[in-house]
Amino acid sequence: MSAASNLGRPMGVAPKPAAGAPSPARASTGLAPAWKLETLAGRLAEVSAGPAGVPLTMAFRLVLEAQRRREPVAWIGRKESPFFPPDVAEAGIDLAALPVVWAPDATAAAGAADLLVRSGAFGLVVMDLGARGDLPIPVQARLAGLARQHGAAVVCLTEKDAGRSSMGSLVAVRAHAARTGREKDRYRCEARVLKDKGGRAGWRGTEVCRGPDGLH
Repeated sequence: MSAASNLGRPMGVAPKPAAGAPSPARASTGLAPAWKLETLAGRLAEVSAGPAGVPLTMAFRLVLEAQRRREPVAWIGRKESPFFPPDVAEAGIDLAALPVVWAPDATAAAGAADLLVRSGAFGLVVMDLGARGDLPIPVQARLAGLARQHGAAVVCLTEKDAGRSSMGSLVAVRAHAARTGREKDRYRCEARVLKDKGGRAGWRGTEVCRGPDGLH
């Protein structure tokens, strides 16, 4: 099994909405928001999972969508992460267009995210924090403010159970990711939204993926 066996190839991405269309997170239609980049734009988000969870799959769903919209993306990772470039490329991600920053700890990751979002050049910045995913409230406030200022989605990946609280009060969206089913070479990933400021919690985003070789 590859190091990133929880990363699959998305089966499809919704097309970009017409100019001026309301964001699903803010539309007054009564419909649940969708797990899409525009839902998280301008917000600090957290995607958690247990050790066998699938946060990478849900995060790369956003990366793939951003790349298809020609939105620059940056990934801040850790050396022990299951980020595995061949599987990432197999999922449809253009690695040449995805700068990756390796950070030794959460403080360094937050500093890198601050610089990237502050530049105004990125529509999506992902921080893979793993089990070390606690950021001080002043750091979260700065990142949340920069996300709002530049309309960027700042997504933190953490390793924790769904029963544990989010990183802090500045997190606008907290989702917990898990693999919920499998049929042959396809499996279903789900992000259950536990917290959504300005919206209603409880909505879910799902992704059906083709598993990499060796998935059991």
